[in-house]
Parts: sequence; C-alpha cells; structure tokens
Amino acid sequence: MSNLNLRPLAWALLGAGVAVMGTAGALDLPSWLHHSKPEAAASATPSGGGGGSTGPHGAPGNTVVAAASPIQPVALVNPAQPPLPALPPGTAPNYRAIVQQYGPAVVHVSVSGTHKPTQEELEEQGMGPDNPLIPFFRGMPGFPRGMQPGEQPFRGLGSGFIVASDGLILTNAHVVREAKEVTVKLQDRREYTAKVLGIDTATDIAVLRINAKNLPIVHFGDPAKLMVGDYVLAIGAPYGLDQTATSGIVSAKGRSLPSENGDNFVPFIQTDAAVNPGNSGGPLFDASGNVIGINSQIYSRTGGFQGVSFAIPIDVAMNVKDQIVATGKATHARLGVSIQGLTQDLAESFGLERPDGALVATVVPNSAAAKAGLKAGDVITKINGEPIEESGQLSSRVGMSKPGDKVSLEIWRDKKYETVTATLGASSDKEDVAKAGEASDGPKLGLSLRPLNRQERGEVGASGLVVEDSGGAAAKAGVEPGDVLLALNGKPVATLDDVKAVLASKPKRVALLVWRDGNRIFIPVNLG
Repeated sequence: MSNLNLRPLAWALLGAGVAVMGTAGALDLPSWLHHSKPEAAASATPSGGGGGSTGPHGAPGNTVVAAASPIQPVALVNPAQPPLPALPPGTAPNYRAIVQQYGPAVVHVSVSGTHKPTQEELEEQGMGPDNPLIPFFRGMPGFPRGMQPGEQPFRGLGSGFIVASDGLILTNAHVVREAKEVTVKLQDRREYTAKVLGIDTATDIAVLRINAKNLPIVHFGDPAKLMVGDYVLAIGAPYGLDQTATSGIVSAKGRSLPSENGDNFVPFIQTDAAVNPGNSGGPLFDASGNVIGINSQIYSRTGGFQGVSFAIPIDVAMNVKDQIVATGKATHARLGVSIQGLTQDLAESFGLERPDGALVATVVPNSAAAKAGLKAGDVITKINGEPIEESGQLSSRVGMSKPGDKVSLEIWRDKKYETVTATLGASSDKEDVAKAGEASDGPKLGLSLRPLNRQERGEVGASGLVVEDSGGAAAKAGVEPGDVLLALNGKPVATLDDVKAVLASKPKRVALLVWRDGNRIFIPVNLG
C-alpha cells in the first residue's frame, strides 16, 4: 500500500535484512538527521567540492521509482553530434578514450538549502513523539516550538553532464530538489551559479542552465539498441571524488521500481557498474562513448554500491528535457487504473496460458480508462500493438505519452480478446479528483484525496480516501499525506462527493476520523 503512512521501504526492509532502494547520492544534514554513516559529510570536504547526490531526498535509503504508452519520438542526438558507431560484437571498449573525450562534459553539482524534516524522517532517526528524550530538545536550535523541529540547513552533492554547448545541463531531480543555491563546477575547475529550469520528480530529471558558451558536450545513443551484456561506463563524483570512472555491463533492461509518489514512468537500465552516493545525475556511456542513461539509484543493504545500480534511459530524459526547456515543466499521460502483475495462478484463473500482461485492479471514476470502458479484472496485453509482458511496461509507456494521445489497448476479458481505444488524461488529473474536501464556494480542508483501491481497503478494513497531499487548515491540524480519511463529522466518506456534501453546509469546524499506522484517531480541523 505505497501511498499509505507506512515506514519507508529503505528502513522497513533493512530491518528485515532485505536489500533496499536508495538514490545514488550524498547529503549533509545535521547529525541527528543522518540516514546512514557520515559518508555525506565526508563528501563535502574534498578540495574542489566533489559531486554527490541530492539534498534531503537523495540520501541513501530513500526510495525513488518508474512507469507507461509508447514513448514519443525525441531527438536523441544533437544534429551536429551523430551517435558514434557501435563496436563490433566481442570488441572491448576503449574506456580511456571515452574518459578523455567526454570527461570534460561531466560536471559536479553542489547544492545548499533548508529542509523541514517530516514526521516520517524524524521517526526514522528515533526523534518521534515516543522518544522519551524529546522533551530535552525543546527550546534548542531547530526545535523552536513543541516537539517539531524547524527547517534545517543542508548541503548536497551530485553529478551532471552538459547536453548543449550554451550551458544546458542534465542531472537528477533529487539532487536539486529544495535547493536554494546550485553551483556547477566544470572539469577545469571553473564554477558557475546554475539556474534550475525545471524538475520532474516522476522521472527524477532536472534541467539546469549556466551562463557559459562553447562548452564540451556528449553524444547521445539509443537505449533501445542496448542489449543485456553490453559494456557500460559511468562517470561521476562518488563520495565527492570528481571524475571517477567505473565500468560494468548491462545486467537487465526495463526495470520498474517503486517510487515515493507511486508513479512508475521509467524503464530503468540495470547495470553492475559501481555507482555510489555522489554519482546521481552522472552519465552512463555505452561502449562507443554515447550517453545512454543517467545514473540515479542503487539497490543496497548498506547505502553504498553492492553490485546493482539503475540508470534512467536517455530517451526518457531528453523527452522530459525538451518539455522543461519549452514550458518549464513536464507532463505525463494517465490512463486511470491501478494495476498489478500476473502470476501463473492468476493467469490460469483468467484463462490465460502465460502470465503476460497488466491486470486491472481498479478503475478511477471519470478517468480515461473508465471512459474507454475498462473494468476491474481486465488484463491489458498490448498497447498500440506492442506486447505487455510485465505490468510495469504499461505504466512506462503510458507515463511517457502526452495527455490527449489516443492509445489502442488489447485486453483479455471473459476469456476472449477485445480492443478498446482510450484518450489519455494528464497525470495531474488525480489532483482534480481531489482538490479534495473543497466545496467551490465553501470552506476548504486543503486536502488532495483519492479513493482506496481494493488492496488498501483490505488493509484498512473500511472504505475511505487516501490523503495524497495536505495543506492549509488540515495540515495545520496535523493531517499528513498517507493518512486515510474514514469519516467527516461522524459521516463515513468513500468518495469526494461525500466530503463535499459535509462541507456544503459551510461548517466552521469539522472532526476527521483518520486511519494512521493501524490506529483510528480523530483530528479536529478549524475551517475559520
């Protein structure tokens, strides 16, 4: 139940002795907020500034993720910089030549800013309300009121690379998110203050610009031509060690990984090239010297490299970059279904011979899927004629399409194939589903809500609405993202219309019955 108020994947699985996902970055927070051993602080000290990973959201142990319809064609190459020819099979790459030629286009990114730790982050560090030592921190710097600390300064390090000679740079969104100041250092030690043109957290891509000309740039390759077993080279600044090159092979393609916001838009490239905190945002080269990915995540029990790393395909990144340069933001299409993978047992129960496809668990009312006639229990087997073998492939192909695009879906229903056409909505449409708890001219709770899916209802044991975002009066009262709203002023709520019906009388106060971590609590909200 990814959107509910459960413990972060990194810590929940670490406690069970299972490997965890984390961004490939380093972070310098106050000592009581460190997620792992003080590698982050070390990354800030090397002469020249180093290059590591994000601010507060890029610390090892946090999660990031991936997702859906055919990827729109993008210009993968600068017209003046065609892809370098592929090496013949069995030919070893000349890594030395790649580093000498394209190392100067790899930059190190340092950031600073402030971050207010969330309740979840505090609990990870043992600073939750149940800690008996909390009263002793009251009144100390960073704890201006009650038990909640205020904003804390942070410094972060990451990597990036130049994609246009006039100063356009790609890096990870988690490197620069919440940053107030961003500094880019080139290989020749020149430093520039960078402007963040835009970030896209769904794909973990950020675009920066510096005021410089005639800069070295990289070539771009085509990730679709990449094969498992191909050589790859990563360049970045692990632990602040600039211009570090590591090599490996492609160990898998099209990985769909869990994310903080539940979107799975990125079909990650998996490699065994060593990627550590500080590599975030750096390029992944193929054997010919073409950039085919952006290093973003690692899978680890320790927060450091343990043989598995993940890169965002460069065609996904360039799609996002083009949108950000043109409009300042990136948009993604949305079908409006929650899906799950098929097992052999499930496939046989639906009359399928193989567990290929994406099983529709729920359909969002008034979404593109609902308008196309999709139903819970349908199995989507193809999109625009392309087979769906794993459920994550549907998410990535839809997510990288444009709102308004029409897609043809082959579905398996009642033991026969059918074809439906859907006009995709925007991923922001889920905000509309719930600029929640708001009557158009009445009081506003400040919540974004969505209905529980079937699996979540089973976990909660009741119908309700998941809080996806909290602001205004509700946030002030203590309502948090991940809470489940069960009732409002004693009236059960299962839809947004239920919430609006209660608010239609324009009450000055409402009592919210909320499910949180297995407990039901009432939270009074003053609407003024």
